[in-house]
Order: sequence, then C-alpha cells, then structure tokens
Amino acid sequence: MRKITLLMLLFSMATFSLWAGGYQVRLQGQKQTGIGLIGTPFAFGASSIFYNPGSLSFMKEEYSLSGGVSAINSNVIFREKDSDYIARTNNKLSTPFYFYGATKVIDDLSVGVGVYTPFGSSTTWDDDWHGRYLIQNIALSAIFIQPTVSYKIKDIIGIGAGLSIVLGSVDLNQKLPAPVNGEVNLNGKSTALGFNIGGYFRPNEKFNIGIDYRSNVNMKVEDGDTKFTNIPTALASDFPPTGKFNAELPLPANLDFGLSYQLTEKFLLAAEMNYVFWSAYDSLIIDFKENNETLQDSRNPREYSNSLIFRLGGEYKFTEKLIARAGVYYDPTPTNEDYFTPETVSLDQFAFTLGLSYLPVKGLSIDLSYLQLEGLESDKNYSPENFAGTYKTRAFIPGIGLSYNF
Repeated sequence: MRKITLLMLLFSMATFSLWAGGYQVRLQGQKQTGIGLIGTPFAFGASSIFYNPGSLSFMKEEYSLSGGVSAINSNVIFREKDSDYIARTNNKLSTPFYFYGATKVIDDLSVGVGVYTPFGSSTTWDDDWHGRYLIQNIALSAIFIQPTVSYKIKDIIGIGAGLSIVLGSVDLNQKLPAPVNGEVNLNGKSTALGFNIGGYFRPNEKFNIGIDYRSNVNMKVEDGDTKFTNIPTALASDFPPTGKFNAELPLPANLDFGLSYQLTEKFLLAAEMNYVFWSAYDSLIIDFKENNETLQDSRNPREYSNSLIFRLGGEYKFTEKLIARAGVYYDPTPTNEDYFTPETVSLDQFAFTLGLSYLPVKGLSIDLSYLQLEGLESDKNYSPENFAGTYKTRAFIPGIGLSYNF
C-alpha cells in the first residue's frame, strides 16, 4: 500500500507540472509572433504592455487597441524503451488570447491595461496508454490582468511598469494502479501577484534597444478539491470520496533583451535573448488536508535549470498596406534528466514563424501569424518509476489579431 501512496502523490504533482514546466505561451501579439516572438525592441502600440512597458510611451496615436487569439494544435509521440509500444496524445485545441488598450494622458505619459495568457495548455493521453499511472489528462489556464504606466524622456528613453494580477485554474484526471484500480480528480484555483518592468532606448530613428523583466509569480492553490471514484469498498477509508489539498509552485521570471535595426526603408532586422529563471522550480510540495497512513504529504524534486532562448527575425514592408514578417528561434528544455515526466514533455525545440499585416484603412491592421514548433526527438526517463522512452513533439499554431490606433 505504501507504493500506492507514493504513486498517488506523484499523480497529484502533475496538476502543476505543465503549468510551470511546459513551454511558455508567448503568443501575446500577432505582430511579435510573426517576427520570431520578438517584442522587447519594438513600439507596436498597446501590445507593448506585455513585451516591454517602457516602449508603450512611444505609441504614435492618442489611443491604441489590440486583440487576438491563436490556436495551438500540439501532439506528442512516445515510444517505450526496449519495446515496440507507441503512444500519441490526443490534445484538445488550446486558444491563448490577448487584449490590450492604451491611451496617452499627456504626450510623454501613457497608461493602459492588458489581459493575456502567458501560461496554460492541456495534455490528453489515451485511457489505456502505458503511462496512465503517471498522467492521464490535464487542463489548465493562467490569465494575467496588467494595468500599466509608461513615461517617455525626450523621445529617446522610455520606462514603464505594470502590476500583474494572475487568475489560475487547473483540472486533472488520473488512473490509480492495482489494487485500487480507481480514478482521482484534482481541481483548484489560485490568485497571485507579480510585476512587469521595462526600458526602451531609441538613440536614433533606425536603432532601438529594449529590456524587460517579468517577475516570478508564486502560485498557491489552497483548499483545492480532490475526488476519488471507483475505489473498492475495502480501501474506501484510505481514499475518501472528497477532500482538500494545498500546493505551491512558481511561474518563472523572464529577463528579455532585444535589438532592432532599420537596414533599409523597407527592411527591419531584430534579435532577442530571453533568460528564463526555471531554477525556481526546484521541488513541489503537496499538502493533503486529511492525512492517513496511506495518504501522506510529499516533497517531489524537479530541479529545473535556467534556460536561454535566442531569437532572430525580420520584417519587410512591400507597400504601405502590406507588411510581411519571419523569424526563427531555439528553445532548450529546462527539465532535469532524472525527473522527466510525460505531463511535461518539454524537449529542446526549434521553431520558425511567419507573419503578415494588412492595413485596409488608416489606423487598422489585420495581423496574421503562424508558428511551427519541432521538439527534437530525445530519450527521456522518469527515474522514480523507471518510466523511459523516446519522445517527439510538434505544434502548429496559426493566429489572427486586430489592432487599431487612432
């Protein structure tokens, strides 16, 4: 029965693992997505609320509005070690979204608010797959609400800051192994605070420099709901039908630095580095409110490492009404080789992006983007349960948005 206890605690930990260990959803502006998800060195109006609050004060018009949505179609292929067994996820479509609104209070001072989703996804494996005792399916969301203020100094330097109010939710379903042969559901909500600060430097009309820091957000679930179903009568006292749990996990901080240069009247080139503080995800503690000899609290190691992402992109203006973009980047996995779990299939990733903006009338831009992620095939192992195999991931992500400046 002790082994059952350990497995069940590991299942519970999966509730948050994708939240913090999966890829970050930086799809918070279609123009930025099309150019390699680069945003720090740009002043694209209201969408600067996420990418760099410092550049918000450089908005050209009095008002700026921007909104959009992307459709994440992602799947994982798993081939078990020393076996012909192959499993594939059947993930539902995820739709991260954003909306920003900003205005100039005076010529040098701008304020705005953004609602965006930089973390959140879902993973669904078949009911009978070989890793069903580690993870079955999980769905989560994290919505950020960020009021922001930005100030410009002599048309050269912009500084800005925003307060992030984070609303999170998670829902997980998991199979329990013999002799229980039941199911567990964990559901919880969380509210937390963070901040976003940025600086923007424009030494001349062609060259722009941006730096941005988005803080760690410490997510706490308190009094989350646990439900056990299909539990044999003889084991019912060890697995009560309903209960509560607490847990805590950080969403990692990001430090971004970017450059852009207008090579010609029509062609712009940009580069960016993102340093992600994944080391904050050292371990996960699950605190069950109603303990017994079988159901005990647990500390589970993750030991992630900080990662550095390199991005390169360009933009070409064909006409005043048609602008095209493209970009590439490499995103190394932060996961630990000894604790790679199938609910956090985060591999080394190579990606390319495409984008197109059409401006039918003055101030209005219809923005399209496409992102394709290729997770490089790799052998991975979850050592506590000796669950090993080869993983390969792929994601296709089209997006559409509108922006209006007036």
